[in-house]
Amino acid sequence: MVLVTGANRGIGKALVEEALRRGARRVYAGTRQPMDHPDARVTPLTLDVTDAEQIRAAVESVESLDILINNAGVCLYDEVSDRAAIDQSLAVNFYGMYDMTLAFLPLLTRSGGAIVNGLSLAALAPLPVIPAYSISKAAAFSLSQSLRALLAGQGVRVHAVLTGPVDTDMNAAFDIPKAAPESAARGIFDGLEKGEEDIFPDPMSASVAEGWLGGAAKALERQNASFVVTPVVA
Repeated sequence: MVLVTGANRGIGKALVEEALRRGARRVYAGTRQPMDHPDARVTPLTLDVTDAEQIRAAVESVESLDILINNAGVCLYDEVSDRAAIDQSLAVNFYGMYDMTLAFLPLLTRSGGAIVNGLSLAALAPLPVIPAYSISKAAAFSLSQSLRALLAGQGVRVHAVLTGPVDTDMNAAFDIPKAAPESAARGIFDGLEKGEEDIFPDPMSASVAEGWLGGAAKALERQNASFVVTPVVA
């Protein structure tokens, strides 16, 4: 059982199709607008990740869950002085992910499931022309790293997806080589199946994977995780 937020377009839509292709019995497709899907295994959910009531309704509609994919996001072309843009970016890209994770954590704990957080290389190095996006993704990455250590004792895995440029509406203004959403979705599920903590699903992100995974920051993350005390069950 898989739940994908932001499932109506871009990477989210591709993730729904890839989950079906890999044999998912049920895919919950969270979107802000109503959607239809020809595959009976897809259950649409009206779900704005900034709306607490819609999140509660979604939890009541999902009987069991193995994978939560926090894909919904917003990217604004803003100035760093634009506080409203930063607030909006944090509301969707950080707090939306946070609220969805806490809401569905009981189901994921029950199944020993996985949380997949859709981030960006901007979480590692900001893209200055979109500061609010970069700030929110960096915050979401820090959250993902904390949750990874804190939830390990409950049997819940946390994966961070650090994408490079993907050919979606969000990146339309960037005249640079981009990966297809379908290719990125395959890379995400491949990384999930391999148990990769940090998933680099496209050619540009893959080019920095070795440096990140073998670097001092990743080593420090692992070192800091040792401070989490796992309860002993008698």
